[in-house]
Amino acid sequence: MSKSTIYAGLEIGTHKICVIVGEAKRDGAIRILGVGQAPSRGVRKGEILDFDKVQTCLNDALVRAEDRSDVMIRNVFLGVTGAHIESVNNRGLYRLPDDQPEITEDDVEEAKEIARGVAIPQSNVFLHSITRQFIVDGQEAVKNPVEREARTLEADYHIIHGVRGRIQNAIRCVRDIPLEVEDVVFNPIAAAQVVLNREAKHQGSLMLDFGAGTVDYVLYEDGMVTASGCVPLGGDHITQDIAQAFQIPNGRAERLKVEGGSCLYHDIADGVMIRVEDDNGMSVGEVEHGFLNEVIYLRTREILEAVKRKVGDHLGKLASGVYLTGGCSLMKGVDSVAREVFGLKVTKSGSAPVSGVTSTFENPQFSAPIGLIRYAQMLDSEKPFMSPFGKLARRMADLIS
Repeated sequence: MSKSTIYAGLEIGTHKICVIVGEAKRDGAIRILGVGQAPSRGVRKGEILDFDKVQTCLNDALVRAEDRSDVMIRNVFLGVTGAHIESVNNRGLYRLPDDQPEITEDDVEEAKEIARGVAIPQSNVFLHSITRQFIVDGQEAVKNPVEREARTLEADYHIIHGVRGRIQNAIRCVRDIPLEVEDVVFNPIAAAQVVLNREAKHQGSLMLDFGAGTVDYVLYEDGMVTASGCVPLGGDHITQDIAQAFQIPNGRAERLKVEGGSCLYHDIADGVMIRVEDDNGMSVGEVEHGFLNEVIYLRTREILEAVKRKVGDHLGKLASGVYLTGGCSLMKGVDSVAREVFGLKVTKSGSAPVSGVTSTFENPQFSAPIGLIRYAQMLDSEKPFMSPFGKLARRMADLIS
């Protein structure tokens, strides 16, 4: 790796499109050079519905990132999400030849290929094949099996896959700008690199990226990715509930949620009212504060319970607890609801400290795009994840065929 390398991360979210330019230094430090963001249009639940609208917003964010970083962006690491993305753990067993006493590099590759041979729907494509551990003659948690004496070798993988057409749409939308896509990354895999430290991963932790259209999650046990996925519910659903409950436009409902709302409603006395304001800050009415908070609480709990149904079997192994990130983790009282649902310690977390202009951007909304920079750095230095989208310009045939 050179003395420093510049990367760009791109997240196309339901509420915002964000481009972050970062300089990764040889000592592992990251310096953010510029951040460009624009309101997102044409995206629903993290998936692109209107190419033209998304490209207009993306151009706005790209120009701002280039102006602030003084870097001409040509390649990006693209974060993706969506309910179509699924994951599975799979092991591949390889038996060494009788005349071979020790494991070789070729044996490791054979075991990996067998593990990655899991069947997925014909319409899907692999996003990540993440090595969890190796098992040598039944002994688990082996990190490097090469040159060990053994008869059998197993490779244990966490495999993430999604619908080919939906991932293609995101890539084509970006390539038409034009930008080259260096790699496609499932958002929580990126975000976890800056939200969770090594200790949290080894103790066991669940990270939730609570966004406007989705909640993306990744769960670690003993330092290994054990579960990941996406629930197609988010902050927009809370806003819609408020709008329906009080018969007000979505814009006013969003403002109520952000400025006056909370997930805690038991402490609000009956009859306490809160103003409803228009876009100019003028009062246009009042709503009952306790009822507003109850609406927020009920939907937030429903969303978190949907995640719990996905990962409930693993909750007893998460000594480090639950980490909340993403824009909706800023809601007042969301950590209390999470503790109620999961029965674990809950930490509200932003992105890890990095130098540069991010002093104003170190909040949970930027965990995924900053995580893309960290992910890019890790790929270049240690290559911890094997992704068939890596160096996509040379491998688009695999995706389009």
